[in-house]
Amino acid sequence: MLELYHHGSSVCAAKVRFALAEKGVEVDRFHYVDILAGEQFTPEYRAINPRAVVPTLVHDGRVVTESTLICEYADEMFAGPALVPSDPYERYLMRSWTKVVDELLHPACADVTYVSCHRHIVTRLSPEKLEEFFASTPEQSVKGAWRERKRELVALGFDAPDIDAKFRLYHRQLQAMETALADSPWLAGDRFTLADIALAPYLNRLDMLGMDGLWTDRLPRVEDWFNRIRERPAFRPNLLDWCPDDLTRDLHEYGTQSWPQVMEILGLQ
Repeated sequence: MLELYHHGSSVCAAKVRFALAEKGVEVDRFHYVDILAGEQFTPEYRAINPRAVVPTLVHDGRVVTESTLICEYADEMFAGPALVPSDPYERYLMRSWTKVVDELLHPACADVTYVSCHRHIVTRLSPEKLEEFFASTPEQSVKGAWRERKRELVALGFDAPDIDAKFRLYHRQLQAMETALADSPWLAGDRFTLADIALAPYLNRLDMLGMDGLWTDRLPRVEDWFNRIRERPAFRPNLLDWCPDDLTRDLHEYGTQSWPQVMEILGLQ
């Protein structure tokens, strides 16, 4: 029995869905956890994932957490195309990218998403429910001190401390991808790997926010890479179709409204 606890717009959940689909693995049961309504903070969910984040994979009763580790577990556990290179150097390159995602890009993406869109969504909650939403967030969740950071982002928006640095970090990683793709068609060599799966949801997040101008007509190799990613049969069902229509609209509407501020931060024309 293979069960996946996930959310439609979660980049980490999308990464795991993408990896499982590329392996040809069928999930027996999906459990949708509405992270914008605070369902990840219920005692039942925190019993299997104390950090109160998605995704969580449960395989024959065994709990596997942390999206990068889930992807590697799936590659080792299940038959299907290998997503981890056999060559040691290419495996190093793959893990360099997944490390960048975990340590740098994901924390930045959390801020980028919240300031551009999610702060508008959670403030639709009543004052009491919003306070309950904040209070339920563990201090060590998406990243350290995430509870107070969410409060800052909701209250201050683009005036929140260090928000400019998060967009600049995201932009630097796109430029690093452009450099890496000069040497090979995929991020870790000539084959599609977990490195590409790891980065795909983070570019897709910007695309859904209407911020694909960060690479379109600016970074041609990244543009070509993302176009090839989107052409893969597993892309749309696992990175787009699980996102509810109203959330997809919110991401695009609020993200598009935020785009001029992002261009100003990055000095783009």
